[in-house]
Amino acid sequence: MAEDPQSVGDILDRLNDLAGEDDQVSLGDVVEALGNRGHAPFLLILPLIDISPVGGIPGLPTVLAAIIILVAVQILFGRKHLWLPGFLANRSLSSEKVCKATAKLRGVAKFMDRWFHGRLPALTKGPFVRVAAAACILLACTVPPLELLPFATTAPMAAIAAFGLALLVRDGLLMIVATVLSGVAVAVGIGMLGSGGAQ
Repeated sequence: MAEDPQSVGDILDRLNDLAGEDDQVSLGDVVEALGNRGHAPFLLILPLIDISPVGGIPGLPTVLAAIIILVAVQILFGRKHLWLPGFLANRSLSSEKVCKATAKLRGVAKFMDRWFHGRLPALTKGPFVRVAAAACILLACTVPPLELLPFATTAPMAAIAAFGLALLVRDGLLMIVATVLSGVAVAVGIGMLGSGGAQ
């Protein structure tokens, strides 16, 4: 595929294209299809899974956080193309489920693409990308202890999703918002852990 996806809608289009090529869509296929922006979509999609009702499955937030750290570390060290270990790359879903998921996300994608795009793009390049990656690692590290408290992982995961979207659509203003959200999420997490430990 010639160009990297430029929007959330483009990501869904790529997934639909993959679903049309075979009965199964593997995570490795998704990485290849998303090209050099393969990092950002994962920083967006994985947190959204946690925030959804599926995120209530015990242990899943910690697994998602571990994958986010794997992705963010590669961004931090400047790796251009996302690498996943074989046991993750070979994970797959049926093409039918992929198509159903992308259909449900179309409305959200249109909203995101309408409101988030190309503002202050200089803040989504160079050292700012590494700062975002470091923040995502820090936020993901707060997830395992917060998983013990109901809905507590939502704050750090929302901040990570904001970074992922900002990097995807090159929106520097959203990058600033994500940075502020990170500080709030860490403060809220420390407060929740403190109150939980005091009980």
